[in-house]
Amino acid sequence: MPSKPIPGSTGEVLTCLPSPYLPHPATGLLYLPRFLAKCHYVKAHGTLPASYAKNFKRGLDRFLCLHLGIEPAAVEQIVRESATDAEIEARLKQMFPADVRAAKWNRELVQKGMTQAGRAFLKEALTAMGCPDRAEEIKSVPDLLEFDEGRIE
Repeated sequence: MPSKPIPGSTGEVLTCLPSPYLPHPATGLLYLPRFLAKCHYVKAHGTLPASYAKNFKRGLDRFLCLHLGIEPAAVEQIVRESATDAEIEARLKQMFPADVRAAKWNRELVQKGMTQAGRAFLKEALTAMGCPDRAEEIKSVPDLLEFDEGRIE
């Protein structure tokens, strides 16, 4: 039987966050719904659990924003200041470039962790989670998130 993460090995797990593989309806960008959900969580709770706060507006959040040519803090500000999802979407549309190059970003996202250094990172993370046997199955950083949050068994 394949191993599962040691409970608490990565800190608190937020299963309320959407999959990194979920596309944003208006742009097709993978991961954007997850970043927005983290911004909503911060708006509602003041902060993310430490296990998520360490990479908030960094890591994949930052990579996405670099792709779009915007600052992660600007996205958080839009979520914080907007009263409705429609307002958030309208403000994001104004801020995003006309061509978000979704196919380019989506390809890059699903390949995060597939370099030699990335594979070493994934193996180290899986070992810390008590699951070194899953290193061949968990092939990317988005897969690692899915695994940690219970969407890959």
